[in-house]
Amino acid sequence: MAQAPTGFEVEREMTIRLDARNRPEPDLVVSTVPFDPARTCFTPDQVRLVIEAVSPESAHRDRTVKLRKYAEADIAHYWRVEEEGGLPVVHAYELDRPAKAYAPAGIFRGSIRRPVPFTIDIDLAGLVPQP
Repeated sequence: MAQAPTGFEVEREMTIRLDARNRPEPDLVVSTVPFDPARTCFTPDQVRLVIEAVSPESAHRDRTVKLRKYAEADIAHYWRVEEEGGLPVVHAYELDRPAKAYAPAGIFRGSIRRPVPFTIDIDLAGLVPQP
């Protein structure tokens, strides 16, 4: 949140209305609309990055179903956060708009630095609580 420039908001526990029957709730959403405590969802055109933290219960959906649905909804960036050896690993994807599918943009361990949707630089190991 601290790295988001003016014009971007980072929110959690907010759904994205993809269509009348699909309203997934990603773990984090980066949007271009101002914070509104009365908002109950985003539309895909308001979302620039979706981040899903994979759990055993969500693994299949996060790796396949949501990847396809977010791409078809024209959301430019998708990150899937997995656990590897007790540390987070980020699988980053960018939308290939003509194909309506995500292309892998990298797998990040230790840290992630991405120039889109804005410059983001995160120490991934620092996200894990130390004993």
